[in-house]
Amino acid sequence: MNPRAGMLIAAGALVAGTVTVLPTTATASATASPATGPGSGQATRPNARAAAPLAWTGCATKTYPKLQCATLKVPLNHDVPRGRSITLALTRVAHTAKRYQGPLLVNPGGPGGSGRGMAGYVAAALPADVAAQYDVIGFDPRGVGKSEPALDCRPGHFDPVRPDSVPRDPEGEQAGVERAQAFATACGKKYADVLPYIDTVSTARDMDVLRRALGAPKINYLGYSYGTYLGAVYARLFPERVRRFALDSVVNPHGVWYEDNIAQDYAFDSRHKAFTAWVARNDATYRLGTEPAAVEAAWYRMREELRTEPAGGKVGPVELEDTFLPGGYYNGYWPRLASAFASYVNDADTAPLVKAYEAYAAADSAADNGYSVYASVQCRDAAWPRDWNVWRQDNWDAHTKAPFSTWNNAWYNAPCAFWPVESLTPPDLTNDQVPPMLILQATDDAATPYEGGAALHGMVRDSSLVVEQGGGNHGVTLAGNDCMDEHLTTYLRTGEVPRGAEGAEADAVCATLPEPEAATTTTTRAAAPPAGATLHGLLGHVR
Repeated sequence: MNPRAGMLIAAGALVAGTVTVLPTTATASATASPATGPGSGQATRPNARAAAPLAWTGCATKTYPKLQCATLKVPLNHDVPRGRSITLALTRVAHTAKRYQGPLLVNPGGPGGSGRGMAGYVAAALPADVAAQYDVIGFDPRGVGKSEPALDCRPGHFDPVRPDSVPRDPEGEQAGVERAQAFATACGKKYADVLPYIDTVSTARDMDVLRRALGAPKINYLGYSYGTYLGAVYARLFPERVRRFALDSVVNPHGVWYEDNIAQDYAFDSRHKAFTAWVARNDATYRLGTEPAAVEAAWYRMREELRTEPAGGKVGPVELEDTFLPGGYYNGYWPRLASAFASYVNDADTAPLVKAYEAYAAADSAADNGYSVYASVQCRDAAWPRDWNVWRQDNWDAHTKAPFSTWNNAWYNAPCAFWPVESLTPPDLTNDQVPPMLILQATDDAATPYEGGAALHGMVRDSSLVVEQGGGNHGVTLAGNDCMDEHLTTYLRTGEVPRGAEGAEADAVCATLPEPEAATTTTTRAAAPPAGATLHGLLGHVR
């Protein structure tokens, strides 16, 4: 589950004012998590004292000329509200309509995804009359991006060329284990005072401090990917503060986080097979074979060749997996990936493959930050096996059936086997105290498989499940599907949700978008970006 590069606002550093809001101490909520201690689900109930308003300043970009910025100080440890504080970076597109429906907080997922770019995008992507009724608020969660401190445990951890993800012998496996241990150790040494508080519950409590700073009795929320889990946790801790919550591409709360990652291994392998089947259907363009199995075999031959001769000195087997993994999130990337694949196989031309790696997978400082927060949150949120023998057995079992990215994903998460901070117990997200939530889910989503949306729908009373039938993209609203968007905008406009027939799992079903058209490298560069490309560049991909 990977927060990728390309999630930052192109304008760079944005100047903002700062306000401090300190919650008062209160007893634990009756709906709190069973966890205790720092970062646990014991939510405070602030009293009604007024909070100073946020100091918004202009930070317009060419794309989003109405964008404003601010910063907000929150307690590092919410159980010690007058102790050390940290700073969150915020963005806003303010409402302009006479009818004001309150703040709409937006989150792209991750964990580790920067949310500052989301306010402008969501405000522009919604119908103008709907966006005008909300203050659309983006934020970098604690540890992320322009928030301070911003984590970067081990700069260069993803520099190419890394060892093959699939262990070929005990020595190769041990090297992977030591690399994971090195990352965990570096985090522990560098951020010992911070790591106990980098977790989902603490971030949810930050959101409630933000609500108070905004002067809002309740918040609205649109969360994608990991952002759905963050939103569900907030709703569990602060149900009386929930107004309208839309959750797009839903984390399965029953599998947080080890089991969810194993489930992803199978789902991403299926999605990779969908990609190779699409390439086979477009053999006239790519000349890689008319049978999906033949195309898949050619991809694995390419992978094997890159073990001994990495493309451009940058793309070995792991970097190849990293490059094609975004295609599992979004099929709008398929034409460029297929062109790079075809150029390598048919023309012995590695340049398009290297450029695709640089576009989709090369790690910069933002990616290092995103991964540091990703690991910190997931390792802290829930228990992971501490016995490496369990990881070895589970991942070889999965790899046998789903070889595309199983071991890549294992090493991505392996620091959690050695994490220097004790794990928490995740909150039970069963909820019968909130207004109707809108849950939006594609049936073939690999990053957050369909079962997650169905599970949360069953756990949250009066929620409504809208399904994109046959869709495989991760993030299905404001990405080009008019049917899905209509359900979202109706909900934000009126609060109405669809209701299905008695006994039906889904309350509404939308058809998926057509598959992308085949294109060569040249035509891909010349074509306009496909619908959804901007959103998928912003989402903090879960891996």
